[in-house]
Amino acid sequence: MDEAIKKLFDSVVNGDFDGVKANLQAALDAGSDPDLILNEGMIAAMREVGERFEAGDFYVPEMLVAALSMQSGMALLKPYLQQGDRKPSGRVVIGTVKGDLHDIGKNLVALMLEGAGFEIKDLGVDVPVEDFIRAAREDKPDVIALSALLTTTMPMMKQTIEAFTAAGLRDQVKIVIGGAPITEKYANQIGADGFAPDASRAVNMVKALLGG
Repeated sequence: MDEAIKKLFDSVVNGDFDGVKANLQAALDAGSDPDLILNEGMIAAMREVGERFEAGDFYVPEMLVAALSMQSGMALLKPYLQQGDRKPSGRVVIGTVKGDLHDIGKNLVALMLEGAGFEIKDLGVDVPVEDFIRAAREDKPDVIALSALLTTTMPMMKQTIEAFTAAGLRDQVKIVIGGAPITEKYANQIGADGFAPDASRAVNMVKALLGG
């Protein structure tokens, strides 16, 4: 691995914003392929972060800072990637359901998915069912990701899935759910395609659903 890309990898893992930008620019200046920089310097780093989280060596704050540092690098790298024919791993629309204003977990899942090469459209918080339906029709995502932190807003997940069925869209998109009170049993009860207990495993779950 190129020395600048190796340093970029370490900077992302350590959540070193200045290091990410400096080493990414150094890799570009050295003529490294933008896709190589993305895959080996950033996506691989976020995979390492996820593995450390699952092993108990990293916690949510470290994972969040690493994801944000990766995102800062993506802002610099994107113009170079757009010059090529790079295709995303998949397209995900994500949002916190109607009545729920919590966004930290949702934001972290979005960042981790972006770090894994997915194209993300974040609808934000307090998202009505109609907005998820509209995004499915307009953006043609592979996955709709619903987040809820309150037990009182969990029923909105069920309503959203039912609305997709009523709109004739249910078989066109995978719907996954997550959040502190969510369980795999609840996901099965409401007909979701997948559930993950944390952001790291959400990435693996979405990849598995899409055959990656």
